[in-house]
Amino acid sequence: MYEEIADNVRRVRDRLAEAAVRAGRSPSEIELVAVSKMRTAEEIRAAVAAGVKVVGENRVQEAEPKIAALADLACQWHLVGHLQRNKAARAVARFDCIQAVDSERLAVELAAQAARARKLMRVLVEVNTSGEESKFGVEPAAAGDLAAFVAARAELELAGLMTVGPFSADRERVAGAFRTLRGIFEELKPTLPPAFRELSMGMTDDFEVAVAEGSTMVRIGRAIFGPR
Repeated sequence: MYEEIADNVRRVRDRLAEAAVRAGRSPSEIELVAVSKMRTAEEIRAAVAAGVKVVGENRVQEAEPKIAALADLACQWHLVGHLQRNKAARAVARFDCIQAVDSERLAVELAAQAARARKLMRVLVEVNTSGEESKFGVEPAAAGDLAAFVAARAELELAGLMTVGPFSADRERVAGAFRTLRGIFEELKPTLPPAFRELSMGMTDDFEVAVAEGSTMVRIGRAIFGPR
């Protein structure tokens, strides 16, 4: 298992590097987030041993035992799935970054829990750029207002924006969703603190398209861990 996951990590990094070079970018600009939904602690350990520095989990309740079991690892934990407000305290306690802030109410709750924990909570605002009703995220037209609201919370550090691309074989449609997020990011950047620098977009099926459109974080599960 360790060898197979290590080989997969190398292949993903090679593809990332090639995509970055094609886009005239440095591969060092792009963080690889290994998404470990429904994966074991040992699989995560293998990915970290292969050089992964950031692990992404979709659900607080699934992540908690893994984080506890892997407390010895030098890696960051990102929550990349939808977060309910009643789990905000647990998320603040266990994650280094919460990538899916999609409402003012969630931001208020996260700020309150971060204050109780005496922690500066790093977060990203999730934007629904695909227009698909099945996806979470604030509408693009409202992204600026939510970003400003989050940035005004002293307990939150707004690190950037996140989106999930459309499930489509149409490469231009996928690229268009990522381009929308990049446009919002560029428009907001001059008005927000220096920590606002991340564009989290791109998964196993579309991360090379995302890199071409400016992604600084790609969230890869299947290409690292194999099919579930």
